[in-house]
Amino acid sequence: MEVIFHEKQEGSLCAQHCLNALLQNQYFSAVDLAQIGRRLDDRERERMAEGGVGTNEYQRFIEEPSSNFDDSGFFSVQVISEALSVWGLDMMLYNSQNPTAVHARENPTQMSAFICNYHQHWFCIRKLGLQWFNLNSLLTGPELISDTYLALFLTQLQQEGYSIFIVTGQLPECEAEHLLRLMPASQTVKPSLLTNKTTHESRR
Repeated sequence: MEVIFHEKQEGSLCAQHCLNALLQNQYFSAVDLAQIGRRLDDRERERMAEGGVGTNEYQRFIEEPSSNFDDSGFFSVQVISEALSVWGLDMMLYNSQNPTAVHARENPTQMSAFICNYHQHWFCIRKLGLQWFNLNSLLTGPELISDTYLALFLTQLQQEGYSIFIVTGQLPECEAEHLLRLMPASQTVKPSLLTNKTTHESRR
């Protein structure tokens, strides 16, 4: 399991941890994601300005804080999506009527990865080799998920209020993918949750 890239929760940087776990390397920092957030803010500001910079709507918009990121480490779904697009990846809602989503609900093991969000906490579930892993940064390490349990786990997350997104596109190659194809992982003891303090900070 040591070969799997997994970042443990720091502050409220779960979006960063989620993306890096998905891509299996330390590709994004909080600074990188904040820059993406600023670019999105600039685009929104330009669109609002088209209606006139003197309008009440525009004035309210520029006075409000960013909806894409803040100093605590929060990043919006738009920031996550934009970061994925750098790698030629996209995300779609698991419960949508898109044919890919319908297929994913029928056969989730045929997908490559899922991104889950609840109360500003982000984490990913990814296939590595022929096995699935819960790479939640609130865990002490990766959690091996059986093919049978994957569908049940996704259903459980939905019932708990999570928004689930399917990651589409070709994920970058990684060492864990190659090694786990040759030597599948086994796990006798499940990872535990990190401290309550960390959990609270990540879900504020």
